[in-house]
Amino acid sequence: MRYGYIRTAAATPKVQVGCCSYNKQQILKAVNEAYRNGAELLVLPELCITGYTCGDLFGQSALIDEAERTLAEIAKETADIEMIFAAGLPFVYKNKLYNCAAILHKGRILGLVPKTYLPNYNEFYEMRWFSPAPKDSGYVGIAGGERDIPFGTDIIFGDKNNKDFTFAAELCEDLWAPDPPSIRHALAGANIIINLSAGNEITGKAEYRRDLVSGQSGRLICGYIYACAGDGESTTDVVFSGHDIIAENGHILAESTLFENGIIYADTDVMSIAAHRRKNTSFRPDTREHTAVCFEHIPADNTDLRRFVDPHPFVPSDEGRREYRCKTIMDIQAQGLKKRIEHVHAQHVVIGISGGLDSTLSLIVTARAFDLLNRDKKDIITVTMPCFGTSQRTHDNAVKMCEALGTTFMEINIQNAVLQHFGDIGHSKYVRDLTYENSQARERTQVLMDIAGRYNGFVVGTGDLSELALGWATYNGDHMSMYGVNASIPKTLIKYLVKYVADYTDKPLLKVALYDVLDTPVSPELLPPDKEGNITQITEDNVGPYELHDFFLYNMMRMSFPADKILFLAKQAFKDKYDDETLEKWLKNFYWRFFSQQFKRSCLPDGPKVGSVSLSPRGDWRMPSDAVPTDWLKDI
Repeated sequence: MRYGYIRTAAATPKVQVGCCSYNKQQILKAVNEAYRNGAELLVLPELCITGYTCGDLFGQSALIDEAERTLAEIAKETADIEMIFAAGLPFVYKNKLYNCAAILHKGRILGLVPKTYLPNYNEFYEMRWFSPAPKDSGYVGIAGGERDIPFGTDIIFGDKNNKDFTFAAELCEDLWAPDPPSIRHALAGANIIINLSAGNEITGKAEYRRDLVSGQSGRLICGYIYACAGDGESTTDVVFSGHDIIAENGHILAESTLFENGIIYADTDVMSIAAHRRKNTSFRPDTREHTAVCFEHIPADNTDLRRFVDPHPFVPSDEGRREYRCKTIMDIQAQGLKKRIEHVHAQHVVIGISGGLDSTLSLIVTARAFDLLNRDKKDIITVTMPCFGTSQRTHDNAVKMCEALGTTFMEINIQNAVLQHFGDIGHSKYVRDLTYENSQARERTQVLMDIAGRYNGFVVGTGDLSELALGWATYNGDHMSMYGVNASIPKTLIKYLVKYVADYTDKPLLKVALYDVLDTPVSPELLPPDKEGNITQITEDNVGPYELHDFFLYNMMRMSFPADKILFLAKQAFKDKYDDETLEKWLKNFYWRFFSQQFKRSCLPDGPKVGSVSLSPRGDWRMPSDAVPTDWLKDI
């Protein structure tokens, strides 16, 4: 598949303890099934060629020799399969027995990786039979097979045709140790870690295992494929659940059902992994020498994507933790504002209230900051400034919210001031162009700042991250304030936060107003309403759907994806809502606006960072105002 995706798989075949011939057939069955489903990297469990629970049978040369011959047979019988896979077996190196992962590709054994840390407790007494991985590395041969196979723990396997497709192996206990080999593997360049495991199942262990795999993938910024032994292993003293997990950078992509042998799949994004590592300055390359093993992989012709593409990446997906996430986000905003109020000894703060989403969230956050300060909300001066485009609906909602929260409310009609300004500059009130619109926005900002000066306060900004990305703001109008509490909150998240407050508030008047704000079309209301008083200037008709622009912004900035990959993902995420032509149109529009409007972001007011994406020119986004999007647009 293009765009940096590698289809990864983890499988748990049924085994018979000590029967290599039976296990070979089950391994081949899993390999062929995974290959038919487009897998490019498959991981099988620890010691699956013999079975993990052989006990003292590992001391029998008959079993050890048969396992080696079986590995050679598996290699020969998969010579036509264009897929890398890993299987576990006991292997003798320099007269010592090691628990190894064998890596195979198109009939070739790419390497043997021994287990570093051996459990030495309770039912797992591996040191009775196996030795820990030696410090040295070397080359070995396989009975009935090839020679010069790399042997050792520090081996990085890499695709000649895709510099981002690199992986390394560790085995079971290695991950649970204080110093897992995967740490040095990742620092040496392995973008994917595979783990051949045979951990037993006890109460609570699955949750811990899941957290461990997810956490390691996040800590190492890698893909992590964990395959565990299951049904077929001996249950004399313990039971194995076949708990397979595929994770990427802290997120679980796929997970098996406990006690059900089978195969799981996920498309691991090695392009994203490489991009995240480049940006992470604490991710420093390991200078220790690793053996590089190259293979030449022909990508599978996969057209479907085996992973979820979130159409709303800024919006928390865990509804079970909704209250916690929303409270945390608004607490960050409120704490930032609280500090600013204390620092400048402000007697008041001033907010322009339009009855739209952005000013609504700013008002809610400001009220929370005043609660933290134990101050009277009468010190919040809320100002509505109707003009040519103000609708009765938004005006009434603004009044209701301010009344419900107990702020000091002012209404200042700015029509005469704007008409006076038109006369001063020689502009006709009948020409409804940018001057017509921007004059209203700048007049509102002037009024707010002068009120702030009069009452020894400052203006709280209402503009959001989505508007900053698109430049959908009047320069030195709504673009400017003394503190922008919404500066890193995208429009899709603002809707989510306002709905949360509407759902949970105990103020009936506020609840009614908030629900109506959520149902009101997003508009700057700078053009007159129609004859019925309805809003005529719909923002998304001009700049495009905010859910698309937030999706584009997240994948460009957070994920560092190129434009063609963003378009590909958008087609997956919005396939039931927008056609390809619409997606291409608005993606081009996004890039054009993002580049051309950088000058507005170069002089933004202070504001708290809430999520992983921010456009602050001081800490997060430094871009020249005269950069051009040519190389981005050509990929669409």
